[in-house]
Amino acid sequence: MHILPHYQHLLLLTEGQLGVFTSKTAAVLLRYRSGDVVAVVDSVAAGKNLAEFIPWAPPVPILADVAAAEALKPDALVIGVAPVGGKLPAAMRQHVRAALRAGIDVISGLHGFLNDDAELAALAAGSGARIFDLRRPPSERVIATARALTTRCRRVLTVGTDGNVGKMVAALELATAARRRGLDAHFLATGQTGIMIAGRGITIDACVADFAPGAAEQLVLDAAQCEVCFIEGQGSIAHPGFSAVTLALLHGTCPDVLILVHQLGRTNYLAPPHGPLPPLERLIDAYEQAADLLQPARVVALALNSFGYTEEEAHSAARRIEAELKLPVADPVRDGCERLLEAALGA
Repeated sequence: MHILPHYQHLLLLTEGQLGVFTSKTAAVLLRYRSGDVVAVVDSVAAGKNLAEFIPWAPPVPILADVAAAEALKPDALVIGVAPVGGKLPAAMRQHVRAALRAGIDVISGLHGFLNDDAELAALAAGSGARIFDLRRPPSERVIATARALTTRCRRVLTVGTDGNVGKMVAALELATAARRRGLDAHFLATGQTGIMIAGRGITIDACVADFAPGAAEQLVLDAAQCEVCFIEGQGSIAHPGFSAVTLALLHGTCPDVLILVHQLGRTNYLAPPHGPLPPLERLIDAYEQAADLLQPARVVALALNSFGYTEEEAHSAARRIEAELKLPVADPVRDGCERLLEAALGA
C-alpha cells in the first residue's frame, strides 16, 4: 500500500493539457484538495483564470514554471495528467527537473516510474527530494481468499459503464455524506488520484494479475473495523482493456452492494475499440452475476455524471433512467448523495 505524507502546498503540473478531462488528476485534486493547492504549472495557460478551464477550481494562479512558485513554498509537484501509454510527457520534463533541483517532492501516477529515470533519480538524490511512483505495485503479493467477507464493515463498490465516468467521485461523495451522518466511513482508493486525495491506497491496475484481487482484499481488511467503506471502482466489466481490474476489485472486495456510475450522453467507450456501451440493464445483470459467484451483491442505485448538461436536462434524464431501471438515480455532485446513500446502506 502507498502512504503519502500530508502535503499542504501542492503544485499541479498540467503543461499544455489543462482541462476537466485532459488533466483529470489535477481537476479532481482542485475539487477535493483545493485547500492544499497553491498553483497550477502550465506555461501555455499561464496568467489565465483557472476557472475558465476547471469550473470548480479555487482562485489559485496558473504559473509558467516552478521557479515562479518559489514564494508559495511548494512542498510537492503533482503530475496532473494521465496520458495514454503512461510515460512522462516530454514537455513536462523540464518542470519535474526544476522541482527536484529545488528539493520539492514529485508525486507521479504514471505507468513509467520516475525513480527508474537515471537523471531524475540523480537530481532527487542530490537535493534530498523524494519521488513517489504511485503505480509501482505492492511488494507484498497475496492471493485473494475471500477474506473480505469476514469483515464487519459494509462494503460498497462503485462500478462503471466505462472508464473515466466518475466512480471515484461517487465513492468520495458517498463517504463524505456518510460521515456527515456520524458514521465511521472510509474511502478506499484504488487508483493514483484517489491515493493523492486519501493519502493511502493501492493502484489496482499496476498489480500483477494474480495478486490484484489480493491487494484489493487487503485494502478492505485494513478498514475492517469501520462501519462502511466506499471502494473506488476502476474500468468496466465489458471493456476488453479494463475488465481485469474491474473483476479484481469485484472479487477481491466482496461488496455487499454496488453503485453503477454512468456519464450522461456517453454512448460509446472512450478507449479503443470505441464500441457501443451495452444497455444499462445488461451491464447491471453482468455485474450482479459476476458478484454472485462469491456473494450476492445487487446494484442498488445509479450515480449519474451530468457534467456539461443543464440542471433541467440532467434531472429529466435522471427521471427517465430511474423509471427504466426502477432504481434511485442522482448526480452525487449536483444533487447530493442522500438517496444514493440510503440505497447503499439500506439494501
